[in-house]
Amino acid sequence: MLPAGVGVPSFRSLLLPIVASVLAVSAHAADFADAESSLLRGDYAAAERVAAAEVQRGVWNEQWSKLLIRCQLTRGDYPGALVTYEQAISRYSSSLSLRLLGRDVLRVNGRNDQAKQEAALILQTIQRSPTRYLSRDNMIAAGRYFTDRGEDAREVLELFYDRVRDVDPKFVEAYVATAELALSKGDYKVAADTLATAAKLAPDDPNVAFLASQAWQPSDSKRATAELNRALTINPHHVPSLLFQVDQLIDRERYAEAREVITSVLGINTHQWEAWSYLAVLAHLDGNFELEKLMRASALSTWAENPRVDFLIGRKLSDKYRFAEGAEYQRSALTFDSSFHEASFQLAQDLLRLGFDDVGWTLADKVASDDPYNVVAHNLATLHDSLRKYSVIARDDIHVRMQPDEAEIYGEAVIDLLSDAKRVLCEKYAVEVNQPIFVEIYPAQKDFAIRTFGLPGGDGFLGVCFGRVVTANSPASQGPRPSNWQSVLWHEFCHVVTLEKTRNRMPRWLSEGISVYEERQRNGSWGEQMSPVYRQMILSDALTPVSELSGAFLTPPSGLHLQFAYYESSLVVEYIIDKHGIKRLRQILDLLGEGLSTAAALESVIGSVDRLDVEFREYARTRAEAFAPLADWSRVVSEKPTPEELVGWSVTLPTNYDALQKLATTQVATKQYDEARETLEKLVGLGVTSGMRDGVLEQLAGVYRELRDDDAELRTLDQVIQWSSDALPALERLIE
Repeated sequence: MLPAGVGVPSFRSLLLPIVASVLAVSAHAADFADAESSLLRGDYAAAERVAAAEVQRGVWNEQWSKLLIRCQLTRGDYPGALVTYEQAISRYSSSLSLRLLGRDVLRVNGRNDQAKQEAALILQTIQRSPTRYLSRDNMIAAGRYFTDRGEDAREVLELFYDRVRDVDPKFVEAYVATAELALSKGDYKVAADTLATAAKLAPDDPNVAFLASQAWQPSDSKRATAELNRALTINPHHVPSLLFQVDQLIDRERYAEAREVITSVLGINTHQWEAWSYLAVLAHLDGNFELEKLMRASALSTWAENPRVDFLIGRKLSDKYRFAEGAEYQRSALTFDSSFHEASFQLAQDLLRLGFDDVGWTLADKVASDDPYNVVAHNLATLHDSLRKYSVIARDDIHVRMQPDEAEIYGEAVIDLLSDAKRVLCEKYAVEVNQPIFVEIYPAQKDFAIRTFGLPGGDGFLGVCFGRVVTANSPASQGPRPSNWQSVLWHEFCHVVTLEKTRNRMPRWLSEGISVYEERQRNGSWGEQMSPVYRQMILSDALTPVSELSGAFLTPPSGLHLQFAYYESSLVVEYIIDKHGIKRLRQILDLLGEGLSTAAALESVIGSVDRLDVEFREYARTRAEAFAPLADWSRVVSEKPTPEELVGWSVTLPTNYDALQKLATTQVATKQYDEARETLEKLVGLGVTSGMRDGVLEQLAGVYRELRDDDAELRTLDQVIQWSSDALPALERLIE
């Protein structure tokens, strides 16, 4: 639920006559339902023809005028929508829903002052005689109007949307409005629950499916994708869904595909401001800043004071870690509308990620105070209060913030490591970091997630670097087998260096690849390494082309696939350095910092991305085939072998990894430790050892322990910790 508020807004007393009255429920004729169905299916021209005919016929029903306006706005016929609205409002002057729709019509026709007057008329209309405007549509319109004014979200829910649902539980628009409000405040659970009911009432409404995709996006990407696909199945021309596809394609760095979808949107509405805004983002990412200005101007061509244009451009640049550029766009958005909370809060987050804590926290606290139902702002404000109690350790312009008890235990070791990382990595990548660097280490995963993402969640993330600001989970937040904090912080500080060098202009795969590669360079037990599982993935279809590699981090099929994306990215970096040298890698980073696209930077230094895709695949396959070449890597047919089959395999498949691994697992489970030792030692002899958790070495150490062979166990435990820095059980056993 939305968090509890403090106080009651003044407009509540104004609305008591409304909520005390009976809501009037308007009926729709069957032919209107057919026309609206055409609109929902994406047959905008057909819906517009029917609506226009009814309006011209003079039917006394404002729904036809509103339907016609919706069609005209969707297709970009803004002058036509203005004519329709002016004619309609002269007939239906008491309609709040029509007047609210008219505000949008006036804005996109360059009549912003008149749009503000129209909004004022909505309030005046309610003030004059509130009990007259009690249809379902007008109640929802009034709720949306007060939401836009920044009024109390819980009161809007209770006095408008909940009241409509109580009287007419099947009125879908009440659920849609509730979900929109919840999404705007970051309350995804309320939105998802509300939309589940709406979907039962309106299974063929693409707007419901689209909003559901937004509600599930932070917690269940697969379900979010399914809902988005459902929306586009219902209506392949559903503009909000197409625009969200663009958003996701930009995240995955599939820019050519994003442009194709944008083209399809502009084919529906050549004035669509979000489409032009995304083109401005793509121009910026290409380093074509003059084109960026032209695309922004096109986005603002119909509504010159639209604050959401700059908000959207800035948000997407911040998604790409271009926080400084993103912050400038948010400041520009606020010049259009100083009360635009979304831009204020995005600016606060940008400033916090740039290390401007004083201004950032002040702005975030103000947003939380002004908008108490913004869940993300509320979470950050609560976290800010607890951060005041943290200790700060500083050296070499590196500022580490930790809880006092943790700082006392290993705070000095943290600052030692980070100082060393700064010296080694800055020299290697020819970077000077002249601004303060802030590292925050959280003993509670929830606090790390709120600081990093704004919401609880983010499981699987150990640390995140925004440039000069790093957030990390401490070992205390990770359960009985935490990741090695030294490896994590070295990885994140490498991000500091490479992001500084490129001015935060680098693809996800390259940034992560260099950091994982540098982990291994620092310590052979750090970072991702070749393993039997990774060998199989490289030699199968799981290897992602370099040109698509950033997308592998966004919606991986499993946690394993995410970890493999890190490893594969590091292997690409290793290939570039092996073939072209570290100097060429630095040149690529320099060109990215100058604003070149990834493809242009790579082509300028080492050749085309297409060639890189082909050459890297061969390099990776060669590396995989070189891992444990004495082993037989063919897959055995039976996934659940019988004891007889297992015994037979030990004779007929003496070097088969799959067979020996299944045999060893069964032997350990049935406490056949002498036999398990023989099988596991055979696997070690084949060279299949790695730092994989519960891998061959850890199994063998456990078998030696059961057999009370202390010397062999000690030798094996030493091998385990040489392979893996995360093997806490092995370290604890060695201490014993």
